[in-house]
Amino acid sequence: MGSDVAVVTGANSGIGRATALHLAAEGFSVYATVRSVSKADKLLAMAADLGVTVHLVELDVADDESVRAGFAEVLAQTGHVDLLVNNAGVGPIGVAEHTPVSVYADTMNVNLYGAVRCVQAVLPSMRDRRSGCIINIGSITGKVALAAQSAYAASKFALEGWTDGLAQEVAPFGVRVKILEPGITKSAIQAKNSDMPNESGAYDAHYRRMVRFYAAGLVHPTDASVVGRVVHEAYLDRSATLRYVCSWGGTETVDGRARMTDAQWVGLGVTDDDAEYFATFGELFGLDIAPPA
Repeated sequence: MGSDVAVVTGANSGIGRATALHLAAEGFSVYATVRSVSKADKLLAMAADLGVTVHLVELDVADDESVRAGFAEVLAQTGHVDLLVNNAGVGPIGVAEHTPVSVYADTMNVNLYGAVRCVQAVLPSMRDRRSGCIINIGSITGKVALAAQSAYAASKFALEGWTDGLAQEVAPFGVRVKILEPGITKSAIQAKNSDMPNESGAYDAHYRRMVRFYAAGLVHPTDASVVGRVVHEAYLDRSATLRYVCSWGGTETVDGRARMTDAQWVGLGVTDDDAEYFATFGELFGLDIAPPA
């Protein structure tokens, strides 16, 4: 009996790369999808350093035909997939008023539709074998829609709902579905001024506060390998546990939002004073994101 076959999308950097390498080190036969094989030198070098093998598959989750061709290649070589990790994603920054609809569409096409395409490619064989696991890489932003990440939060909230439904749909066929909700890791989307649409000039405070949240987490960032380990743990977990929170700020933000009232949530955005915002944020979430004194 051969090793379990894992497909990890978006494996050229960050969480995807760390997950692919961790699974390979754990004995999986790993197929790492990348948009361009010619740009995967670092992934291959890291695999060589670890003494593991990662099979590259050129695949763009945003394109129907590319997904079909990529998974046809994998299935031709392996005959089946035991684990699909839907990791490929994009994370644009922007408030709702100034984020173009095209950005929403592109974000959904990768973060949600990309996962849908990949699941549709592997699910028939998983269902026939009555075995398999699908792990979607979500985000705390799919549970806590902090300001200035409108399109990203919309896509990750959508992924959460889709995962809930999928888990029920495939349970009768022995297929397990999981979703990870990482907080801030070294691969987290880092805000850049050029990526912050603010034509009206009305949203400076929103961007400052969003940047501070990420900056606080990146002081002691969670390494992407931590998420890779949680992926493996989730795969081994035969229980019906659906969600796994990890990385800096993960538990605090998810639990904090669940505890607070909607009035508290909306009220968090009302204040004009940054110091008051940071203090209230700390009270609600138990996280100190204020800038150093």
